[in-house]
Amino acid sequence: MSVKRLVPLVLAGAGVLASACSAPPLPQVTFFSVNQTAVTGPTKYCDLKVTKCASDPAAAATLAVPPNKPLQISVPTEVGDAAWQVEFTYTLNGQKEQGRTSVFGRGERLAYTLQLPAGAQLETAAVQRYAGVLTLNPDTGEPEFVIGANWVLTVPGQG
Repeated sequence: MSVKRLVPLVLAGAGVLASACSAPPLPQVTFFSVNQTAVTGPTKYCDLKVTKCASDPAAAATLAVPPNKPLQISVPTEVGDAAWQVEFTYTLNGQKEQGRTSVFGRGERLAYTLQLPAGAQLETAAVQRYAGVLTLNPDTGEPEFVIGANWVLTVPGQG
């Protein structure tokens, strides 16, 4: 086979290898309320061992969530196969409140519906995926879980 014939084959093979080495897209979380959807990538994302991390604060999504309406959250298996929770802020009677769900175990669920108290206005919600490592609290010596990824939603006109 001549060198001229080998060049296209070598170039095609190099292209296949380059595309096989590219990183897969980061997982996205979907937020849904009152017939509106916002899909977002992570504002912070680390591998489960927290050896490689990236931040993108601009990845936060916005979505109008009226008072007394639920926020539905759907996570991909890459999130659901790890422990995760939802942290949120809202106002109720002029007071800013914070909350968080219980931690959902590995493979336990891929969706959650956040329902706030009557009259509350959601300000932010963040899906937090735990990393596969623990750290020790320097003050207490107790183990603490590390948040390895965040997907953030902001309600416009709030907060």
